[in-house]
Amino acid sequence: MTILPESKSPPTPTALLDKINEVRKALQNVIRGKTDVIDTVLIALLAEGSLLLEDVPGVGKTTLAKSIARLIDLEFHRIQCTPDLLPADMLGSNIFKPSSGTFEFRAGPIFSNLLIADEINRASPRTQSALLEAMAESQVTIDAKRYVLKRPFLVIATQNPSGFEGTFPLPESQLDRFLMRLSMEYPDRESEVELLLEQAASDPSSALQPVMTADELTALQTFVRKVKVDRKAAMYIVEIAAATRTDSRLRVGVSPRGSKMLLRATQARAVLLGRNYVLPDDIQNLASSVLSHRVSTRNVTSTSAETTQIIADLINTIKVPV
Repeated sequence: MTILPESKSPPTPTALLDKINEVRKALQNVIRGKTDVIDTVLIALLAEGSLLLEDVPGVGKTTLAKSIARLIDLEFHRIQCTPDLLPADMLGSNIFKPSSGTFEFRAGPIFSNLLIADEINRASPRTQSALLEAMAESQVTIDAKRYVLKRPFLVIATQNPSGFEGTFPLPESQLDRFLMRLSMEYPDRESEVELLLEQAASDPSSALQPVMTADELTALQTFVRKVKVDRKAAMYIVEIAAATRTDSRLRVGVSPRGSKMLLRATQARAVLLGRNYVLPDDIQNLASSVLSHRVSTRNVTSTSAETTQIIADLINTIKVPV
């Protein structure tokens, strides 16, 4: 008689939530005073969306991305974007082998669970556009051949504010592929003091150990899609998007893709907070992060903070559903 090995039962949502909360706590010990930013980054992760971190150099953007990769045991690659970076440097290319007279495909850093693209707006527009297909469809096409990327897959890109020397502004089509745009901002004084004392001898992020697997993250992402969304909540999202299309300060409003991305982000926030349904509070909390980079103002010199404020103003004019 053959004894079959015990089949592993799939992890329950409660067990998965415990794991993501462990990740959350560990990140708070490394990135001091940025609880809201950490929660928003984890929401993007659960919603299977890429993230754009925009801020001045040195506030912890890359440390945050690397810490997530270590805690969830993701295969990650980091690429430093420069003006001479080519699409093949990111995607990979076919290399000719004289010994066999054949071509061999050598995968680029994008073939990972997490790609950290540092200072993405220092890369040329041609290289920036190489990420479009990967971020939208989790696949790349190289020499007319399609390659499916691993699951989970996401891009965490950092960029310096517009106007810094040697930067190429991301076009609307590229920005629209990012689920959210966040600003880390400077830490408060007490948090910065703690950071200095903790890192006097070593970097705490280098000692992080995995507390969650990539498969467990994928299972939790699947659970996010099952979160209930009331028709009133969906209508609230549509009304916010519609308001951006008629506001006199804006040249381009939010597209239906933006509405869909806001919906997915609210589902992820509900899961992170232990709910299986979306509340208007989820929509209000995430609307600026998800929508502000999807609109264009009539004033070409406007900043990210100004577009964020416009979205916040519009939300205040729309009746909250009961």
